[in-house]
Amino acid sequence: MLKQYLQFKLSQKLSPQQIQLMKLIQLPTQAFEQRIKQELEENPALDTGKEDKDDDTFDEFDNSEDDYNDNDEINTEDINIDEYLSDDEVPEYRTQTSNYSADDEEKVMPYAAGTSFTQHLRNQLNTFRLDDEEREIAEFLVGSVDESGYIRRSLSDIMDDLAFTQNVFTTEESIEKVLHIVHQLDPAGVGARNLQECLSIQLHRKEKHPDVELACNIIDKAFDQFTKKHYKKLLQKFDITEVQLRDGIEEIERLNPKPGGSYAGNNKMVEHVVPDFAIKIVDGDLELTLNGRNAPELHVSREYNDMMKGYKESKDKSRSQKDAVMFIKQKLDAAKWFIEAIKQRQQTLFVTMSAIMHYQKKFFLTGDERNLKPMILKDIADEINMDVSTVSRVANSKYVDTPYGTKLIKEFFSESMTNDQGEEVSTREIKKILEIVIEEENKKKPLTDEKLATILKEKGYPIARRTVAKYREQLDIPVARLRKKI
Repeated sequence: MLKQYLQFKLSQKLSPQQIQLMKLIQLPTQAFEQRIKQELEENPALDTGKEDKDDDTFDEFDNSEDDYNDNDEINTEDINIDEYLSDDEVPEYRTQTSNYSADDEEKVMPYAAGTSFTQHLRNQLNTFRLDDEEREIAEFLVGSVDESGYIRRSLSDIMDDLAFTQNVFTTEESIEKVLHIVHQLDPAGVGARNLQECLSIQLHRKEKHPDVELACNIIDKAFDQFTKKHYKKLLQKFDITEVQLRDGIEEIERLNPKPGGSYAGNNKMVEHVVPDFAIKIVDGDLELTLNGRNAPELHVSREYNDMMKGYKESKDKSRSQKDAVMFIKQKLDAAKWFIEAIKQRQQTLFVTMSAIMHYQKKFFLTGDERNLKPMILKDIADEINMDVSTVSRVANSKYVDTPYGTKLIKEFFSESMTNDQGEEVSTREIKKILEIVIEEENKKKPLTDEKLATILKEKGYPIARRTVAKYREQLDIPVARLRKKI
């Protein structure tokens, strides 16, 4: 019984080529381009771009795998040189012919450039007159600012670190004094230790007028009541009218709670989403295209082709020539496999997205999320006769450009539930309706989760209050009390 189990386990093992293919499928467009660049650098037998018509090129390979193992001893006499040589003028492999059009994006990678956020802050320190110790403390504080613009560590921790790592022995009072200098840097609010301090710094930089002064008082003296939206307590505390309170709160709402995020050259790499697919509506029907950047034009190097041909024509084959041809074979096999893997990747991506597009045709024609059908990975996997893990790799990392914006493909998947008519509906549809109900509520009296559950039930979606709370949280919508407006 154990022997049978072990044999079964071994039969499930993926080959290194299959594992590499799965990794290629998972890569989004920009990472895929980097992977191709890496392969071109590592394998001299692989080349890119169009070849001259007179070039000898390599034939389209069949589906049989070449199970070459680096540890196997190769008899060069057994290598069929003709397998690697062909008189075809142009390789049959041209993946972009069916999916590339002139209006596709240029094959140019965007790169983030400029000064880092930390360096941007350090440069500003030069405008202040600081002694040596203050400068060391200031630079250490600036280096402790996170990507949102905050210093999340206590002054005592910073004091210890300065002593241990910078050999600077100072006090918390001295650090706080320098911290107030850091608070004068741009963007306003940078170096704050919490949200209250961040908002306060920004408000105190503003030109003084009654609304700003009220906003300062609210943040500095009644932050807890403000965050909990206890507006009646604020009205009594500051002896103001509802109109004055509304104007003061509007001043606060204009502030930036994450000042570090406003700097374009932040340390964190700016994510540039490149859609892997595009869906267009043409004459009332859907048309799917794969981004041309996913369809590179690769072929085997002419130089390696000539080297193999030279070995075939050589009468006296020396030991060094035999060693060379073994190396060439390895590189040629790797190049052929990589080209085939790219072709399989492209086919997998296109087939998977095509199935998703047809499954959700009603949504792609209208853009209304209420038209999204319940769909799980297995639905698409069964449709295209592929493994669920393969569909997951496509869905989790790929984007599609639609008439309604660029969407992450996994957003089209959702579980189902049954409405009061006995029909299966998507949980996305329910979330969309919940979102609309909350948008249309009276903000002076926001709807509780219990009331929202009642409204959804009246609309034909019998879900419990705790389910409403779960969907609301998934939509990043706060509880009723925090949605209240004056």
